[in-house]
Amino acid sequence: MAAKKTNAMRILDGLKIKYETLAYDDDGEHELSRGAAERIAEKLGIDPAACFKTIVMRTESKQIVVFCQSATHEINLKKARQACGAKEINPVKPDELLALTGYIRGGCSPLGMKRKFPTFIDESALNFEKIYISAGVRGEQIVIAPQDLVKATSAETVDLVL
Repeated sequence: MAAKKTNAMRILDGLKIKYETLAYDDDGEHELSRGAAERIAEKLGIDPAACFKTIVMRTESKQIVVFCQSATHEINLKKARQACGAKEINPVKPDELLALTGYIRGGCSPLGMKRKFPTFIDESALNFEKIYISAGVRGEQIVIAPQDLVKATSAETVDLVL
């Protein structure tokens, strides 16, 4: 278990949802174009398809929405727009992420953000017994049953694959 509990872990504890944590050596490289989530999976020796990245986006009406997508896939913006009922959707800028969510890039968890945002998890998560998500800090992942993550985030599972 982690040395220090994150907001994400406290939420899971409060809901009495079982989870584990895995630590990895964080090299500070979190650019989307460089496949940060895939590198985390490689460091942990886990299937990258079971490692889910958290993507925070903003709609044309300024609504913030959260998506969880497998490290092995790009998010399909058309499907993301359909899922949340938006005409336009764009990723939140990295310098806005901390103020909006309480998390920094590379340590953004779908659990424990400053506010509860509509959350959508790619349905491929349900193909796994356990998936891996950020624990809310760089260098640590939460290992959780996908159904438990859906419950904890009040998420919808949808097809988000490009």
